[in-house]
Amino acid sequence: MALLRGFLAASRPTMTRCRSYAWSLHTKADRQSVFFCGLPTLQRLKIIPLRSNVHIGGLSGGSSSDLVLGIESSCDDTGAAVVNSSGRILGEALATQAEIHAPWGGVVPKLAQEAHERAIDGVVQRALEDAGVSPSDLSAVAVTIGPGLSLCLKVGVLKARQVAHEAQLPIIPVHHMEAHALVARCCAGPSGAAFPFLCLLVSGGHNLLVVVRGIGDYLQLGSTLDDSIGEAYDKVARLLGLELQPSGGAALELFAREGDPRKFRFPVPLRKRQNCDFSYAGLKTSVRIAIEKEVGEPSAENRQARADIAASFQQTAIRHLAERAQRGAAWAIESYPQIRTFVVAGGVASNSEVRAALQAVAAEAGLELVCPPPRLCTDNGVMVAWAGIERLALGHCNPPPESPVPSDDEWIDLRPRWPLTDEKDSRCAPVLKSSRKKNINRPLFSAEQ
Repeated sequence: MALLRGFLAASRPTMTRCRSYAWSLHTKADRQSVFFCGLPTLQRLKIIPLRSNVHIGGLSGGSSSDLVLGIESSCDDTGAAVVNSSGRILGEALATQAEIHAPWGGVVPKLAQEAHERAIDGVVQRALEDAGVSPSDLSAVAVTIGPGLSLCLKVGVLKARQVAHEAQLPIIPVHHMEAHALVARCCAGPSGAAFPFLCLLVSGGHNLLVVVRGIGDYLQLGSTLDDSIGEAYDKVARLLGLELQPSGGAALELFAREGDPRKFRFPVPLRKRQNCDFSYAGLKTSVRIAIEKEVGEPSAENRQARADIAASFQQTAIRHLAERAQRGAAWAIESYPQIRTFVVAGGVASNSEVRAALQAVAAEAGLELVCPPPRLCTDNGVMVAWAGIERLALGHCNPPPESPVPSDDEWIDLRPRWPLTDEKDSRCAPVLKSSRKKNINRPLFSAEQ
């Protein structure tokens, strides 16, 4: 705990590093060229041809001739990638929707669906062309079927079905959060993120702390009781009048560097609850009240006050995240002493301040922090393709679809509300009764299986 307190009290560093392949960048020049395996990315475009023929990890013993196309469309990014089982990204493309949703302050499902429909063919084609393969060269097609926005998921699922049918390929349904958790094994190699490992999944929709015991085998230590940290970042960014591109979270992280994190003393959530759950709704309310009292409408004159609020919010949000992760690490090591790795993934894992705080948590627990490169923390086709590689190696796939498109009365497997697991550590807080149980799919992993 002393190490964590020391980190939070210290001045912010200029650059942090999580293993040799994952840099967290703090300067404008750094952000313009994110380094990954020593190679700069291409500038992000409408449809972005990202790195091809890059080797970053892989399954030991896996055949490099196994190729999986991964398709991701669960929210507001349309991604596709071709990856082989030795961890080589042969081709990848991504279409973003930041400009579409920025005026609305959040993702509009119908607009997101329409943008996916316009982008999906070009994104998949670009990934295949950059990989130098045709669908007949693939071993399987993997696609996210949940959780996410059903209108958006459907676009990716239908495209995956079309490709799989035309080339008579097996199709691999993928859980979005499992893909985030497993992409670290693509980056570090299975030996660098060997099972079991501790995993913190942090994004705009999720806060989940789990022990990953194997493919599809998860023990939950903690989850969000209300809002995720990513949702809180986006909301506070909007309240502060920040430009929401490329995202509210990224804008707030940058803006907070101008502020004093000691200026406002926001309460750290759940301090009296000795568990690993997360809560950000109360913190959001405290920040909103401070903005209404100290700032009012955003302007150039109150920029410093707004930056101070941003910095103070970020420090409190990350302190809460780190404290819960610290307790989770202790629980995980007590139950699984062989754990050596702490994986942090999801969109918020690209935040350099979050990475630095969790590096302190990992060091205190005697674990190695493994973070995917920032570009693989946000939604992308690589993580889906890699989850497909892992599942294909275990034979977890469906036969080729019988037709390229479903019939009018055919059921399409979409799982917008799909828990990762229902098995929880015995020290977890009791589950509160909720009316939001309707239409929730059976978890990917169930203790009853």
